[in-house]
Amino acid sequence: MGVNDGTDEREWGAEPEDDSGAVIAVVGRQIRLWREAAGLRAAELGEAIGYGENLVYKVEAGTRIPKPEFLDRADEALGAGGRIAAMKQDVAEARYPKKVRDLAKLEAEAVEIGSYAGVVIDGLLQTEAYARALYGERRPAYTEEQVDRLVAARMARQSVFERRPAPLLTFVQEEATLRRPTGGKNVLREQLERLLELSVLRHVEIQVMPTEAEEHAGLGGSHEVLKLSDGSAVGHNEVQLISRLISDPREVQILEMRYGMIRAQALTPRLSRTFIEKLLGET
Repeated sequence: MGVNDGTDEREWGAEPEDDSGAVIAVVGRQIRLWREAAGLRAAELGEAIGYGENLVYKVEAGTRIPKPEFLDRADEALGAGGRIAAMKQDVAEARYPKKVRDLAKLEAEAVEIGSYAGVVIDGLLQTEAYARALYGERRPAYTEEQVDRLVAARMARQSVFERRPAPLLTFVQEEATLRRPTGGKNVLREQLERLLELSVLRHVEIQVMPTEAEEHAGLGGSHEVLKLSDGSAVGHNEVQLISRLISDPREVQILEMRYGMIRAQALTPRLSRTFIEKLLGET
């Protein structure tokens, strides 16, 4: 088992302003207590589980978020009987930024999600390469660890496609988002192929808003509407530095109205699939 000193490991640092920091601090403290009870130094634990002493200290201090395999190996090495490994779920939830966790939780509870994306491919539809290219374009620039964390969070949200019973998922993509070669032509081709793969799922409908459309109810910007199992609905929009969940019934009603009009004005799912296939052939 190779030793990982943390210098090239894609572990993510906890953010002090995020409530995930308290969770990670507790996990780190528990690992230190188990290690001390076992009579091991940090270097000895690191050697036993294949990580460097420095990384062990960072995890115990709550400044580094451990991956699942770290917790599994530490549990076994310290004879914790599953008590350390049991914290994987808590760590998994704390791994992502709070605003992403809040949105992902709502998406996990939604019976229907409708999204109009006018600038980039919707996050739920993005390939990993496309998402990585997007975050790589942000300024001020993210660090590699930040990009890894954000990409992983975005990919984790896509588990909504595998939920059973399956929610109804509808998307309207602006034509320009399907033509812009974000990340290069190969990334765009892979992204278009991903859209075609998802479009054949019975609970997924993907539509294209053509640039030539004269009527367009979505010129106010991208937005998402989530309908929950209790009959309520919430909206979500994200622009520049602001990611906002909207719960005011009057505002949500306006978003629902606009989204319904956008779907009516866009190409049908069948024509949209043909349109995307054509673009893929030209890319």
